[in-house]
Amino acid sequence: MDSHSTLQNITGTIALAGAGKMGGAMLTGWLAGGFDARHVVVIEPMPSPEINALIARGIRLNPNDAGAIETLVIAVKPQSFREAGAALKAHVAPATLVVSIMAGITIKSLQEVCGGAVVRAMPNTPAAIGRGITVAVPANNVSPAQRATADALLRATGAVEWVQDESLMDAVTAVSGSGPAYIFLLAEELARAGVAAGLPEELATKLARETVAGSGELLHRSDLPSSTLRQNVTSPGGTTAAALEVLMGQDGLRELMTRAIAAATARSKELAK
Repeated sequence: MDSHSTLQNITGTIALAGAGKMGGAMLTGWLAGGFDARHVVVIEPMPSPEINALIARGIRLNPNDAGAIETLVIAVKPQSFREAGAALKAHVAPATLVVSIMAGITIKSLQEVCGGAVVRAMPNTPAAIGRGITVAVPANNVSPAQRATADALLRATGAVEWVQDESLMDAVTAVSGSGPAYIFLLAEELARAGVAAGLPEELATKLARETVAGSGELLHRSDLPSSTLRQNVTSPGGTTAAALEVLMGQDGLRELMTRAIAAATARSKELAK
């Protein structure tokens, strides 16, 4: 396989450890992309009704003997990794591709606990609708074919970017991994401010949600920089300019966002210890 591998030409069994929101979103993306459910093993002690329903399509849920596994995708909670990882090690051979989407868990830790050829990845929650962005970094022993397999699996839920420097992953986690929460907070606070300005709560909430969602879609479809899109909305001396004087002023959004990303980056580093 080359760098343009797709789900359809991945061979062998894929085991998914952890089928919560993110793991479940990945599994949905694989099946929607044409991967054969009969080649998927799911290891999940508390499967949701949606995961149980996939048994009818051929996935194997918590089998006593999973057989040979070519690829293991780990989507358990980071705080559960040490315990879960020890059990998963039985499924990992030296040539097994191990793809982790756990925040803060380093390649070194994954190699120590599970072994295999490790790809560390950080997706985000828009993966649930196929609009995620994932950043991945491979260990030195990951082959080009294994990287292509990991790329195809991760790309099933959105865009993928690759880096070679693992130290970037803490900032990646802060910007895109945690980023959706910042956008949801923006919608929340925009609605709250609308109520404070006199709008009925239901209308303010509707306006805020649709404005954030529509602006995000415009940003997605446009080739223009976000700064240009902002300027296109802003008439000199107008209402938008008045608001931006506050948001872009001293102690405004730039300062707040810089501090927020720094705090999230520091926390990601703490989780890795």
